[in-house]
Amino acid sequence: MPVHPAVGQVRNLNVHEYQGHQIMKQYGVMVPPGKPAFTEKDTEKIAQKILDAHGKVVVKSQIHAGGRGLGTVILQDAGKHDGLEVLEGGVHMCEDIERVKYIAKRILGNKLVTKQTGPAGKTVSCIYMAEPLQGIVSEKYFAILMDRATQGPMLVGSPAGGMAIEDVAASNPEKIFTIPIDPKVGITDAQCDEMAKNLEFSDAVQHKAAIQIRNLYDMFVGTDATQVEINPLVESEAGAAMCLDAKLNFDDNAKFRQSDIFAMRDTTQEDAREVAASEFDINYIGLDGNIACMVNGAGLAMATMDIIKLYGGDPANFLDLGGGASEKQVTEAFKLIQSDPNVDAILVNIFGGIMRCDIIAAGIVGAAKAVGLSKPLIVRLEGTNVDQGMKIISDAQAEVHAISATDLDDAAKKACDIARIKKLAEQSHLKVSFEIPL
Repeated sequence: MPVHPAVGQVRNLNVHEYQGHQIMKQYGVMVPPGKPAFTEKDTEKIAQKILDAHGKVVVKSQIHAGGRGLGTVILQDAGKHDGLEVLEGGVHMCEDIERVKYIAKRILGNKLVTKQTGPAGKTVSCIYMAEPLQGIVSEKYFAILMDRATQGPMLVGSPAGGMAIEDVAASNPEKIFTIPIDPKVGITDAQCDEMAKNLEFSDAVQHKAAIQIRNLYDMFVGTDATQVEINPLVESEAGAAMCLDAKLNFDDNAKFRQSDIFAMRDTTQEDAREVAASEFDINYIGLDGNIACMVNGAGLAMATMDIIKLYGGDPANFLDLGGGASEKQVTEAFKLIQSDPNVDAILVNIFGGIMRCDIIAAGIVGAAKAVGLSKPLIVRLEGTNVDQGMKIISDAQAEVHAISATDLDDAAKKACDIARIKKLAEQSHLKVSFEIPL
């Protein structure tokens, strides 16, 4: 039985590496000096100062994804770039200003594709110009994550840093070390020392590494982070433990007390639909299918997606209106769905409890009047004020053209059948009407 994987609202803010470094420095975490550049002119100006002082400069693409160094920059205007279509690598070590100009011109404004971005990639609008760290002795991996099993923070580390931790876990699982932290007690000196030893820092640097681990944990707690990932955490010939690359995520629920961090949000790196949904407190995640879902409650939304898969369809989104959505939110949700060109059918599945069926029905009618629902609509309402809700839709049938469903099975089957017919009709250049009265 094909079942769609569980999907829930992503509850974390992502920041760029240079922003992460700014936050880390506030907690005493050692990072290489550097500055962000947003134009080719700024890139050249900042790079020249670093080159004059160190002879080298690290040019690092900034997107919300890992694997940038091994990624590929897609050059959208090949004619502008000497006929080249791609540039291998989103991170480069440059030894002269001409090389910096060459790289910056080809990175800024183009898309960087990595293992974590998918084939569409993400647009690079910022380059982090960092000072090179001389004399790296070894590279480690270190992270602090929230662990469901222990219901608290978990330290994760490996002496095999500088590469994808997934590859290390697959080939050398014995090199992955974990230490659960009791959130009521907090991290201890013994735990910091244990992890520093597991990461195989030299005896002279182990204590310094333990201090960095504690500082990173203090930042994790102090900023309401959901993830702190350092790859690599390095030991230098000068006897320092330093974080070179950082990926930080923060709990959206903590926005009210982390305003400075949330002011760093770069919405250009996010799905435009999800950004629009968040402005109206709608829990929305875009997927790759063609049957849109609008449901109240995360559990019911996941069950709806699963039953669509059971009947051979593919969900186009996860959309949870929650228990107290307004007519405005319902209307905005329909605007999001209507704007998705991949959607062939819309399944509304509402169990009225706190969320009344008549509110949903009014939202459906309001959306129809506001944007025009051109896509087939299947409605299953049950619970509080269901009769009033069905009457509202029935009275507006000329604008809504909704198809009723007796239960969730019936709704899913109708949605999948209609989406399938619509797709076949489009391929055959035929017009099909789905105006079935309630």
